[in-house]
Amino acid sequence: MLSPSRRDFKDIYVIFELMESDLHQVIKANDDLTREHHQFFLYQLLRALKYIHTANVYHRDLKPKNILANANCKLKICDFGLARVAFNDTPMTIFWTDYVATRWYRAPELCGSFFSKYTPAIDIWSIGCIFAEVCNEKARRYLTSMRKKQPIPFEQKFPNADPLALHLLQRLLAFDPKDRPTAEEALADPYFKGLARVEREPSCQPITKMEFEFERRRVTKDDI
Repeated sequence: MLSPSRRDFKDIYVIFELMESDLHQVIKANDDLTREHHQFFLYQLLRALKYIHTANVYHRDLKPKNILANANCKLKICDFGLARVAFNDTPMTIFWTDYVATRWYRAPELCGSFFSKYTPAIDIWSIGCIFAEVCNEKARRYLTSMRKKQPIPFEQKFPNADPLALHLLQRLLAFDPKDRPTAEEALADPYFKGLARVEREPSCQPITKMEFEFERRRVTKDDI
């Protein structure tokens, strides 16, 4: 939609599909989410991550507020402000700042190090944290005040949860990033039996530096 006269052209409007809420609000406002909700939410997030990661992009700031939601329980990942591309001519192990991701969702390999070597597994950890979201503030304070001790088995922490969900959660929250599944591997987990279909889980070609050529160009008002 262009103005009839270039002289009157002063504003640019970018129009997106309306997403009424985000996952933070969904978790906060609904205490009646079913196992089917949890499964469908996680499936969508992993499907999106598969696409993002096969493009060699790391989101680096996944959290409920950065996941938009609509009334049909459809999710969309947003806010790629901290995302980075691992170009093909850079090593698989990337050296970037460790000051990424909101602390509650930050992978262990990003914590307490002067510089970090990391892989797409940082996003997988964040997805695991979202899947096991603790929404009670008192519970948060209690957990942070506890001394170091042996981990509580997930079966004890989530006694009513689907055993297949807990098995997948354990894989997503593996301390060593090498032990975490890729998004594609996680989609093949038995937890998604009956829901997963490879044909609706697209991959992407890796992003090349040529696609960032626009950053080296001076763009005039007429170009826009």
